[in-house]
Amino acid sequence: MPPAPQAASSAILERNGRFLLIRRINPPSADLFAFPGGRAEPGETPDQTAVREFFEETGIPVRNPVLFATYDLNGDTDDSRHFFLSVFRVEADVVTQAIAADDAADAGWYTVDEIRKLPTPPSVLECAERLAAERDGR
Repeated sequence: MPPAPQAASSAILERNGRFLLIRRINPPSADLFAFPGGRAEPGETPDQTAVREFFEETGIPVRNPVLFATYDLNGDTDDSRHFFLSVFRVEADVVTQAIAADDAADAGWYTVDEIRKLPTPPSVLECAERLAAERDGR
């Protein structure tokens, strides 16, 4: 029987039509641009994981995580591990600047059009496009 999927969470922070992405250093998704996130630690809820990982990778304390999407990522990552990913929308103080840390190489703010041109996991582009469509009333 295959092992149970590992729990992972990521968080979406949007400012002025731009999304905060980090470039991942380590697998899974090494060298891809993604929402800050990572694996759950024992005893953590998915929203706790999203908030902790976001802070570890960007230095930005976030709050009010709201579940936005879930993905069953079975072997479609570069190391073939199975993850159950919970994606949350989060809020943060506008004055806080992102600093890439932990397993993030770079952090930057990107529009949906820019994200379409970046190497990203499919889930990242899908979430960004859904949010942009909601924001634009489509």
